[in-house]
Amino acid sequence: MLVILALVLVPLLRSLPLGQTTRTGLLAWLMVGIALYWAYAGMGYRALLILQMLAFSAAATLLTTKAALVLVGIDRLSILRRTARDLILVGGVLAVINLGSMLIGLVRRWLKKRQQDRDSGAPAPG
Repeated sequence: MLVILALVLVPLLRSLPLGQTTRTGLLAWLMVGIALYWAYAGMGYRALLILQMLAFSAAATLLTTKAALVLVGIDRLSILRRTARDLILVGGVLAVINLGSMLIGLVRRWLKKRQQDRDSGAPAPG
């Protein structure tokens, strides 16, 4: 799902006549939405999801502030964009850790079920 989302949205965001801060801000808000969806669907580990949402929300807030400052004519606070980029990277690392943890848990459950099927004498699928 994330790969399809990335394949569709990245070219769309690049084709829009927006600045770098605005595009990165849209990405940050999208990542907040994905983290909220994961929390709502019960996917992943709650502590990591909360940290993800914190990092992505802070980045989105910084980028929205930067865009608002540019609108009023203040162009010199590029530290907001750099900090937001770093927060997005931290949130992305947390998302990868969360996804990896989910996959490890899935494999462990599958192996445990397979071992239980072997012990009970049931034929193994596939």
